[in-house]
Amino acid sequence: MANTNALGMIETKGLVGAIEAADAMVKAANVALVGKEQIGGGLVTVMVRGDVGAVKAATDAGAAAAERVGELISVHVIPRPHSEVDVILPHSHAQA
Repeated sequence: MANTNALGMIETKGLVGAIEAADAMVKAANVALVGKEQIGGGLVTVMVRGDVGAVKAATDAGAAAAERVGELISVHVIPRPHSEVDVILPHSHAQA
């Protein structure tokens, strides 16, 4: 079964860029910040959920903000992630 909320992710090198991206994303569109993951090697991924258009707008704004203050590694939006994807997200980040 598919999740109706899109999942947006921005990965940065360093926490400052990730915080700037998160702030820009929630200010730019009607999205919910679902958390962040520190991957290792200084990589931090910030995740948001919302409708597809809002998540796309949010990740565009977040990516631009992250690039201004740090190093942007990757941006990705999954429009309707399958519910099984939630299994690999940290428990506190999964939404049914």
